[in-house]
Amino acid sequence: MYLKPKLLDWYIMKRFLLTFSIMLLLIVGIVIIFDISEKIDDFVSHNAPLHAIVFDYYLNFIPFFMNMFSPLFVFLTVIFFTSRMAAHSEIVAILSCGISFHRMMIPYIVSAALIALISLGLNLYVIPAANADRNAFQAKYMKDRRPFNFKNIHYQISPGQFVYVGSFSKWNNTAYDFTLEKIENNKLVSKLSAETAVWDSIQSAWTLKRYFIRDYIEGSLRDQVRTGNKLDTVINLDISDFYRRASSVQNLQYGELNKLIDKQIMRGDANVKYSLIEKHQRWALPFSAFILTIMGVALSSKKKRGGIGWNLTLGIGLSFSYILFMKFSQMFVYTGALSPAFAIWMPNIIFMIITAFLYKIAPK
Repeated sequence: MYLKPKLLDWYIMKRFLLTFSIMLLLIVGIVIIFDISEKIDDFVSHNAPLHAIVFDYYLNFIPFFMNMFSPLFVFLTVIFFTSRMAAHSEIVAILSCGISFHRMMIPYIVSAALIALISLGLNLYVIPAANADRNAFQAKYMKDRRPFNFKNIHYQISPGQFVYVGSFSKWNNTAYDFTLEKIENNKLVSKLSAETAVWDSIQSAWTLKRYFIRDYIEGSLRDQVRTGNKLDTVINLDISDFYRRASSVQNLQYGELNKLIDKQIMRGDANVKYSLIEKHQRWALPFSAFILTIMGVALSSKKKRGGIGWNLTLGIGLSFSYILFMKFSQMFVYTGALSPAFAIWMPNIIFMIITAFLYKIAPK
């Protein structure tokens, strides 16, 4: 049967997107069922209302899960329906009609581009807001397994300025045993200590109580000392800094994330690596749709004995190895071996090389 290129495009795109959607819904449904069975005790013990469970937690959980495992869904989709096409000799018929293997790839690439754009939109605009609502629900109705650290807090708020807080109370937004040190040319030039530092939300400033300031004058045997009961001061430290975890960057919109990165770079904050990892992941993950689509076609376009079982097994193994590699590559950032940009894009680069080889040897 002769297939016109336009008809072929719609045929492949329809099967691609339909299979992808069905597989996505099935897997998400199964995951939600298991998640409910695991968390039902928390929901009941904390009296979580049904409306909040459905709309604040699971409605925000779905886009996060779908996007995180989208490489797996894309790869399995391509492997599944392309293997069925090969088993039914449809690919042989397409190539016999004079349509080249490269031309047959166009609807695959268009479908992958559509999925990648949706994934990118979710990463940049939808998922951060969904994560914020979901985390707020978890903090209110579920056990917090990752408590905030409110003791022995150290911050570099700008190059040469370091803050130490013995403890912080979230109930009255007060830092106890507050210290601000200024260092120039590897020498301590001033030190400000206060019993408490209270956050003034109206002035966006800190009010220090019972403070003590010592200025170290080079070449002098006597230091300049000032004391007082109250001092209003503005420093590059916000109340939100005490509530920020490494995972908190997942709640930030893309513009807010870039502002935080600029602020952390200016401070010389070592935690900037978490923000840079999050930024590059939001772009690198959608790009994987192209790589895994081409790889899936190259692996499953040939008819094999035993049906599609081997192709699905291979597809599951490769897609999971890609996701694990994405997570494992972050370790190179934490150890300082690689930059965040290169470490996060490294799985795409390596799998792109593998895909290029598989595509070259694929039967055409």
